[in-house]
Amino acid sequence: MSIFSKLFGTSNPSSDEDNGNNSNKPNPDINSPLDEQFIYNFKKNGGKFLYCENLNEVKDQFENILEENDWFESEALCYEPKLFSLLDENKIVYTSTKEPKFLLSSCENLVAEEGSILFSSNQIKQKKPNDLPTNIIILANTSQIVEGKSDGLSAIRKKYLREYPTNITTIKYFEKAKEEDFTQYGSSAKNLYLLLLEDL
Repeated sequence: MSIFSKLFGTSNPSSDEDNGNNSNKPNPDINSPLDEQFIYNFKKNGGKFLYCENLNEVKDQFENILEENDWFESEALCYEPKLFSLLDENKIVYTSTKEPKFLLSSCENLVAEEGSILFSSNQIKQKKPNDLPTNIIILANTSQIVEGKSDGLSAIRKKYLREYPTNITTIKYFEKAKEEDFTQYGSSAKNLYLLLLEDL
């Protein structure tokens, strides 16, 4: 049984709307598994988490997101050819010049201790987080969860031995702060969906 089954009591949990707010769940302690820490912090930051056991579920959940937001036959920002087929299947034009409805991307790592997404130029070229569309859909694997940013940077160094990527950055805030929060100063909140594929 996966950690997600234990957390959500089902083999295919989806978003907060389907699973309740989980606000009555205790904060995971420092000894909790990394995936549990990541999910708790990611959702606390306002991210929308959708767990997928296989690629068919990734496609289904992606279509659910498109339907929920009325994004069918629209335009998306996507720099990764491996993701183009997902857009083609849903008649979505991928562009880098016009005003896209959303960004479709993978990521380098998922940072458990702060619930953030770590990107590099391989996913977002030289764009800064504030220059990206407000709506973002991320595809990631459970094996990409790391404890802290330093672990994410180490993983990038190991993964790219020769062509080291640039523009390494994180996105952490997925909803506007309800009150003035100086930690969010200069950051624009993103409406972010994470399709997390079990690969462990």
